[in-house]
Amino acid sequence: MEKKDIASYSFEELQEEMLAIGEKGFRSRQIYSWIHEKLVDDFEEMTNLPKALRQKLEAAYEIRRVEMEKRQISKIDGTNKFLFCLKDGNMVESVLMKYKHGNSVCISSQVGCRMGCRFCASTLDGLERNLTPSEMLRQVYQIQKITGERVSNIVIMGTGEPLDNYDNFLKFIHMVSDEHGLNISQRNITASTCGIVPNIRKLAEEKLQITLALSLHGSNQEKRRSLMPVANKYELHEVLEACDYYFEKTGRRITFEYSLVHGVNDTPEDAKELMGILKDRNCHLNLIPVNPIKERNYEKPDKKSAENFKNKLEKNGINVTIRREMGSDIDGACGQLRRKTMQGV
Repeated sequence: MEKKDIASYSFEELQEEMLAIGEKGFRSRQIYSWIHEKLVDDFEEMTNLPKALRQKLEAAYEIRRVEMEKRQISKIDGTNKFLFCLKDGNMVESVLMKYKHGNSVCISSQVGCRMGCRFCASTLDGLERNLTPSEMLRQVYQIQKITGERVSNIVIMGTGEPLDNYDNFLKFIHMVSDEHGLNISQRNITASTCGIVPNIRKLAEEKLQITLALSLHGSNQEKRRSLMPVANKYELHEVLEACDYYFEKTGRRITFEYSLVHGVNDTPEDAKELMGILKDRNCHLNLIPVNPIKERNYEKPDKKSAENFKNKLEKNGINVTIRREMGSDIDGACGQLRRKTMQGV
């Protein structure tokens, strides 16, 4: 019989589970603290539990392993890229980015991705499976343990579409911001979506305080469809209306992400159309010069072209930045390191 994934139990669920197996309530608080505050990987490390209880836990439950397979450290900016191996042999990537305001970790929400965005290495082999809440959490935990440094910001922007793994993603948010765990403020959490309209609206109803980042990437429906297959299902106006609804319900400003692809979506006409989309919205536009991958023929614009594009928007009242390029010397783009490892490169 497969062991239960105890690290995916919420604080309340763990309380109920311990009572159900005849343990006192305070034991659940101890166990939760060991897993989600002290970040242990093994029941034997839970030294304030009786040996009989540790053996009982070992027999029926597991703390699913998320073990470092590879680590690359940028010589340019200190960015760390991690390749983690999961219990079933699948691999996911995470990134640690160091800023003056604290450490930010970008995690994956799925093994692979089925969204098919044309410029992304994560989608090339499709979706293998969803990650459990514990597998998402332990990417953060392992990075804290490996580096010995506190994580203050989390971005769910690695491999996968978090809103395609909705229930596990939502549970992860609640658990990582729980006062009994790492207690990371929801305002320090950003989730990126390619635009699954029903789940954006569903998430809005949760009234969380996380930032929603919408992968826009096209200034009109046709451009967006050419880069993002999800646009065949959801029209641009539907996606924008869902984003407006999220802002209305949460008061949280939307971030629009826009991968700049040379000669594809970085023309003066694109800038003009973006102004029309964004001018009346309380939002932030994040321009991301595309990270070239060898399986696609997309190229990033040069710095001057990207700055000109940004300046056009800025002069027309759009709140816009060009994302700082980090980890360019360490397979920085989502899916690159995992794919190279799988191919034995």
